[in-house]
Parts: sequence; structure tokens; C-alpha cells
Amino acid sequence: MEIRRPNHDELEEIIQRSPQAMFDGTMGRVSPTEERIKQMVEPLLQKGAYYLLATEEGQIAGWILIGPSKDSFTDQEIGFIYELYVADAYRGKGIAKALMKSGIDQLRQGGYLEVRLSVFADNHAVQLYEQMGFQVRTMTMRLPLEMD
Repeated sequence: MEIRRPNHDELEEIIQRSPQAMFDGTMGRVSPTEERIKQMVEPLLQKGAYYLLATEEGQIAGWILIGPSKDSFTDQEIGFIYELYVADAYRGKGIAKALMKSGIDQLRQGGYLEVRLSVFADNHAVQLYEQMGFQVRTMTMRLPLEMD
């Protein structure tokens, strides 16, 4: 396995495959278009976020999107993991953990003192994040309302 920044063609493939990544990461609750993904990702890339790509035998196995963010209460600059995805055929092989370690190392080298991420509570990736030392900091709760 190799982890590195993607070239232009690989970045385009990531963007094309990102709707599936978001669908999986949101536990099937969100099914965005490629255009919507671009609207979400392009501002992050312009502000310094970037992808790290995991490949196996020349094939894209997964990726992580990392970059700067700001704590909305304190204005503290923090590192943020915006997206983590491993393709079905490559799951269970330690690729997510390797991508996380590489991403965290990159953020550490960038001078960030803290790394955050957001994850759906029922996403199986929560176990990986907890194993890596992530702790719950805030929770977003919801109440579905029925219309009369």
C-alpha cells in the first residue's frame, strides 16, 4: 500500500466517487450529486485542505481529506479530518487506520495541536476513532417531528 497526495486524474476520480463515500459515511442518509460534492469540497481545497490517497497495485483503495479549521467558539486553529473513505473491496485490511495515521501525522507536522472530525453516531468507524484516542467533545442531537 502507498499513501500519497493524488495527481490531477486521481483527484478527479476521488470527486467522482465521493457521492458514494458520503452515502456510506452518512449511513445512507445523504445521497449527494457530484456537483454538490464539488460545492462542498472546492472551498476546503482553496483554504488549504488536501487529500491523501491510499493505493494498492495502482488502484485507489481509499482516501482521507484533511486540512485547517477553526473552533467556532475560541477561533483556535485546529486540524480537521473532513472525510475518510475506503472502497468496499479494500475494507478490513487496515487501510483506514493507515490513512488516519498519515493524516494525523501531516496535521501534526502542520503545527496543529488538536485534530477533530465529525461522524454519525452509528457509523462503525467510531470504533476506529476511539481506538486511535479520539474522544467525544460535543454531540449533536436530533428530534424528528411529525407533521400534523
